Amino acid sequence: MNRIVSLSQIRKLFIIGLCICFVIGNILFVSSSALAASLPPGEYERVGEAVIPVPDYGYSPYAGGREFPQQVFWGDTHLHTVYSFDAGAAGTRLTPEDSYRFARGEEVTTETGQRVKLSRALDFLVVTDHSDGLGSFQQLLAGEPPEILEDPTVARWHEMVNGTPEEQAQAQKEITEAFGKGEAPEVIYPPKEEDFRTAWEAEVDVAEAYNNPGKFTSIIGYEWTSQVNNNNLHRNVLFRDDGCLAKLVLPFTTVNTSDPEKLWDWMESYEETYKGNVLAIPHNGNLSNGLMFADTDSYGQPLSETYAQRRQLWEPLYEVIQIKGTGEAHPLLSPTDEFAGFEIAGWDEGNMVNDPKPEDPAARKEMYSHEYARAALKNGLEFEEKLGTNPFKFGLVGSSDSHIALSAVEENNYFGKFPIEAPSPHRAIDQTSVNRIGWQYVSSGYVGVWARENTRESLFDAMERREVYATSGPRMVVRFFGGWDFTPEDASRNPGDVGYAKGVSMGSDLTSMPEGKAPTFLVAALKDPIRANLDRIQIVKGWLDADDNTHEKIYNVAWSGDRAISLDADGSKLSPVGNTVDTDTAEWTNTIGAVELAQVWTDPDFDPTQRAFYYARVLEIPTPRWTDYDKAFYGDEWCAEKSIKQKIEEKITQKSICDEIPLTLQERVYTSPIWYSPAKTINLPSLPAQAVENMSHEDFWNRIIQEVEKHYSTK
Repeated sequence: MNRIVSLSQIRKLFIIGLCICFVIGNILFVSSSALAASLPPGEYERVGEAVIPVPDYGYSPYAGGREFPQQVFWGDTHLHTVYSFDAGAAGTRLTPEDSYRFARGEEVTTETGQRVKLSRALDFLVVTDHSDGLGSFQQLLAGEPPEILEDPTVARWHEMVNGTPEEQAQAQKEITEAFGKGEAPEVIYPPKEEDFRTAWEAEVDVAEAYNNPGKFTSIIGYEWTSQVNNNNLHRNVLFRDDGCLAKLVLPFTTVNTSDPEKLWDWMESYEETYKGNVLAIPHNGNLSNGLMFADTDSYGQPLSETYAQRRQLWEPLYEVIQIKGTGEAHPLLSPTDEFAGFEIAGWDEGNMVNDPKPEDPAARKEMYSHEYARAALKNGLEFEEKLGTNPFKFGLVGSSDSHIALSAVEENNYFGKFPIEAPSPHRAIDQTSVNRIGWQYVSSGYVGVWARENTRESLFDAMERREVYATSGPRMVVRFFGGWDFTPEDASRNPGDVGYAKGVSMGSDLTSMPEGKAPTFLVAALKDPIRANLDRIQIVKGWLDADDNTHEKIYNVAWSGDRAISLDADGSKLSPVGNTVDTDTAEWTNTIGAVELAQVWTDPDFDPTQRAFYYARVLEIPTPRWTDYDKAFYGDEWCAEKSIKQKIEEKITQKSICDEIPLTLQERVYTSPIWYSPAKTINLPSLPAQAVENMSHEDFWNRIIQEVEKHYSTK
């Protein structure tokens, strides 16, 4: 008997069919993949493509449709060339083309005549020249058109940028301060639209020329340069798209506004108008003097749900480490964390021009709580409780913020932030162009991205879903998964196999809690093959209690050697791994530490009613810092005697100047967090897994359809 089916019935059956596929998929993978695809209440659903494991791969573990990322790709998301006004003024003459050549492993000669090459090529690079002033520096350098030199300030800067390295550094400092105060001369800022467009299109064209999918990826980007009163609120804007789309717009500038909300408007307009994709990565916040993670918006109003939703949507990542310091934690905020003071010296004293922090410890602590990542993550839990959405829910990346066009931040290959800080016997004690002492610069960092392939699309999607981690330099392979059912046996040779099948990856949410269970975490780290062994793996937890107070705790979960560990209210304490560094020769050995560490850890203090986040921190054994490599290379010339005049002016002895310079460090990785929200549950219709006895095939599928219809009719 033929049966006529109406169009509406076909549509209904099609929708039901999709729902059935969705529901069955959730049943099969309810322990993990369903959780990875959803977020706590109030959040936007756009966090990149969810990773859904495939149950049957066949014999080959690398074929058969396996969709989860099996490789980490290394890159830099923050780099400046001669196209950036401050970089050019400081003496940089290398171009974006030089940047890409260097990143893919070629040798480059710097402005100081020194040859430099990476130990290993990077997989991708984002050249992020400043949006503001793009196209202006070339005019200042050439003095063209001639009428710009009629402005006495511009004429003086023109002479300085064409002068000695010291004059160039002074010009850079003056230009940065003038821009931050809104006092840049009108004859050069803002540039004419024609010049602005020409410079932008040139940058895009070079990125297109060097993009080689599968081998080396050049992601198009720029740095939005909000710098209110020299408080740094910069954001690096990255495009998923190719040059055809990127050329349809001009980078957003601060000519009319310095409010991040307006940048989000620009991003939203770009996506809606051109159907492209962009995201923004805030500059590390230690130079913002408390503004990066403020409790109010740009207009002085308390943060709203809309603000929280938009910030999380457009800014899924945060730059936690770079040349201008580390922004993970501060000893004043985390006094029980023995590793909280990593590479912060000098950068915790003021903003871009070193406008000082408050002298009062309580006021300073309050300011720091709006600058450092861990404090922001904790504050985000409070906002999620109040607003339903977490504005400070971000993954962690490292980058260089180098202004010499080169991502040269390995400790034994560090070439400075500006040309004047290139390798020399005295750079560690020189006053720098941003009012710090040379040794306070940090040779950092890079970002590791877990992606399926080395393409713009795959890397961008991984960043958007926050499956990334920050490194101070070493290229450790680190996995971090959270779930409810990991066992010690899961710490296998390939944690990804079980990690995606039983849990969620870094950057995700633990979105459903089986009754009576505490979260389990699978963490594994493999040393950089040409770097130091591993000291330990720690898990950092932050949570919100019933009285809306935030807390944190550090747990040592895996470590090398047979070392004693003690437990107290502040977490676990582990004795030091030791130190093999000879600071006279900058040599060290891998006779201590471990090649790899892996552990399944269960939170012993879990309270299912409390919001929480967890991230892993992996430490190497001590190795020489870039200052020690300088010391060994230059010998007696290093940290040479200052003049008597300088000593009198600084009221400090030469011995104390040199003695305060750190010569060793413990390089590290910070993974993106995994969050827990008690409010999120997943309720699925009760479906038979298979036909029961005496149930026909037709009855089985009718039952499926009935249950799906019943489930969705109540939504």
